[in-house]
Amino acid sequence: MDAKDTKILMLLQEDVSISIAELAQRVHLSQTPCWKRVQRLEATGVIQKRVALVDPEKVGLGLTVFASIETSDHSGEWLERFADFVSAMPEVMELYRMAGDVDYMLRVVVPDMAAYDGFYNRLIEAIPLKKVTSRFAMQRVKSTTAYVLPPAGPG
Repeated sequence: MDAKDTKILMLLQEDVSISIAELAQRVHLSQTPCWKRVQRLEATGVIQKRVALVDPEKVGLGLTVFASIETSDHSGEWLERFADFVSAMPEVMELYRMAGDVDYMLRVVVPDMAAYDGFYNRLIEAIPLKKVTSRFAMQRVKSTTAYVLPPAGPG
């Protein structure tokens, strides 16, 4: 990746609906080379997909929960079963394997406490867990999907 690729990514993270003409102008390329760079960034998996960002509160998803999970079983078989099950739960927005005193961290988004209780019960009934600690977000202060990209070489 060079500086032009980095600039393209920064602009697309800001607004993926920008036209190729505008994008090309802002990175000082003609349209065809700019489009080819975008296609290459997609083909190599740097750009994973293009999405619309939805405000969860405006669609009735007002409760964000960070659930930390501890397990006694660290086998590959358990992890595969756990990851498959949790990944299939639509309420789970993110799942991380952690270092430290917690084994896994989930970001769960649901309409309300009753919905989270249903989620929690399905989780603990399906997978043997040592401990689940739930932390409830009171207010979303900052939310972004844009990464700060390291400086690239010339381009």
